[in-house]
Amino acid sequence: MELPWLGERCSERACRQLDFLPLKCDACGEVFCKDHIRYDDHKCSSAYKRNVQVPVCPLCYTPIPVQKGEIPDIVVGAHIDKDCKYNPAQQKIFTNKCVKPGCKRKEMMKLVCEQCGGSFCIKHRHPLDHECKGSSQPISKA
Repeated sequence: MELPWLGERCSERACRQLDFLPLKCDACGEVFCKDHIRYDDHKCSSAYKRNVQVPVCPLCYTPIPVQKGEIPDIVVGAHIDKDCKYNPAQQKIFTNKCVKPGCKRKEMMKLVCEQCGGSFCIKHRHPLDHECKGSSQPISKA
């Protein structure tokens, strides 16, 4: 038994299905079934208001403006070729600072003491080299 007073009919002309859980398009405001709610599925004329994507450069993480009708991949590629501020030489490799007082060395990899859990440089990585005050029990690796 159909209950026509419940739900609404899909606004898509070819469908017109009675849907008890209709969905309202946030761009055009019309009601659609689950099969036609996407902008492309009902050829939404107002999709440009909501379906806006701003690509981000994968190297310098800058948002790239794309004009209507342009292909985002081509615009981002042109940005990388001409305007990209990414410089691989400025990328920091040595980021793990030694925590021994007075030492300013940095390492590429983290060298963690098993007794105290501190991060040290190669010179101070052993417990005797950094005057370890950690427990005599090694830290379990979880």
